[in-house]
Amino acid sequence: MDYECARSHQHDKKRVESARDRQMTILVIMLFFVALLPYALTAHLAVISPQDPVLHIGSSLTAVCTISAELEITARSLYWTLNGRRLARNTYRVLSPTESSVTLHQLNGSLQQSGDNLVCHRSNGEVLAGSCLYVGSPPEKPVNLTCWSRNTKDLSCRWSPGSQGETFINTKYILKYKLKWYGKEKDCEDYMGQPYTCYVPRDLAIFTPYEIWVEASNQLGSSTSDVITLDILDVVTTDPPPDVLVSRVGDLEDQLSVRWGSPPALKDYLFQAKYQIRYRVEDSDEWKVIDDAGNQTSCRLAGLRAGTVYFVQVRCNPIGVYGSKKAGIWSDWSHSTAASTPGIDRSHIGSCDLKPSEHNSTLRKELKQFFGWMRKHSYGCTDVSIKLYDQWRVWLQKAQKTHDQVLQSGKS
Repeated sequence: MDYECARSHQHDKKRVESARDRQMTILVIMLFFVALLPYALTAHLAVISPQDPVLHIGSSLTAVCTISAELEITARSLYWTLNGRRLARNTYRVLSPTESSVTLHQLNGSLQQSGDNLVCHRSNGEVLAGSCLYVGSPPEKPVNLTCWSRNTKDLSCRWSPGSQGETFINTKYILKYKLKWYGKEKDCEDYMGQPYTCYVPRDLAIFTPYEIWVEASNQLGSSTSDVITLDILDVVTTDPPPDVLVSRVGDLEDQLSVRWGSPPALKDYLFQAKYQIRYRVEDSDEWKVIDDAGNQTSCRLAGLRAGTVYFVQVRCNPIGVYGSKKAGIWSDWSHSTAASTPGIDRSHIGSCDLKPSEHNSTLRKELKQFFGWMRKHSYGCTDVSIKLYDQWRVWLQKAQKTHDQVLQSGKS
C-alpha cells in the first residue's frame, strides 16, 4: 500500500513538471513573436526593390525603398545601411513622399557568401525593409584535377577553382565520374569537409579506366574542367612503411643503419616498391633526402656527425601494381624515428705518449683524405664502398688498440 502511494505521488509530480515545461515553452514562443511583432507589422508596409539581386563585381545598383502611407512617415526621414554601416546621405534620393532610393557604384565582391545586407530604416533606427546583395563573379574553369587511390580501395580527388579562385558568392562544385566505355555518370558525395576535395570510398573497378571531371556553378554562371582519364591501378599510393628501426653500426661514429617493413596493405598485390629516406639532425629543420634506396628495406647512412641525434623517415612508392606502366604516388612519410651516432673517444686527448705514433701521422692524413673522398661519393645506400670503408675503419681501430697496448706494456 505504501509503495502504491509513493508511486502515485511520483506520477503526480512528473505530471506537474511536464505541465510546467509546456507552459514555459509556450511563454518562450510568445516572447519570440512579441519581439518580432514590430518588424512583422511593418514588413508588409515597406519593401526594397530589386529584392536580392545578383550582380557582377564592378556593377552599379540603384535600390528603391517604398513605404506605405499607413506608416505616417515620409521618405525624406529614411536612411540606408549596408552590412550595418550607414551609407552617406549624398547617395540617397527622394523620388516621392513614399519612395527613397540609394545608388551604389563599383560594387566589390560580397563580404559573405550569404549576401550583403542592404537595409532601409526609419529615423529612429527601426528596420523597415531589407534586401540581400549577391556580388561576385561566375566560376572559372576548375584546373589541376588530380586523383589518387589508397591501396586500390578508394579514390580521392583534388582540384583548384581557377586562376581567380574566389567568386565571392556561394559556388557549388561537383566531382563527377563514370567508366569510360560504359556505366552511369555518378556524383561524388563525400567532400571531406575540405574545399575542392572529394572522396569516393568504395565500389570502384580496376583494369577499366574512369573519366573524371568537375562542374562548378553559381547564380552568375557555370563551367566545367577538362576530363581526365585514369585507371585506379595507375594512381595507387599506400601507407607509410611500418616498423622503421634506426640503430648504430657498431662503434662507427659516422654511420647509422635503417630498416623498415613493406606496406602490409599491398602484401597480396603484384608490385615493386621504391623507397626514399630522409634524415635531419635534432637541432635542424633541414632534411637530406636519399633517392637511391631502391626496393630494399634497409639502408646504411654514412658521413654523419659523431655524437649526434638524427631523426629518420621513410616513404614508399608502389610501382607497377598488377602490371601498371605508370609511376605510383609517394606515400606520406613515416613517423620520425630517432637514434644517435656514437661519440668520439677522447680518452687519449692530452696524453704525452703521442710521439711513438708520429711517424704514422702522414699516412693517417692521407687515409683520412682518401676515405673522406670515398665517403662523400658513396652518399646514400651504396654497398660496395661502404664495405671498403668499414674494413678500413676496423683496421684503424685495431691498429689504435695495438698501439695503446704497446704503450701500456711499456709503462709497466
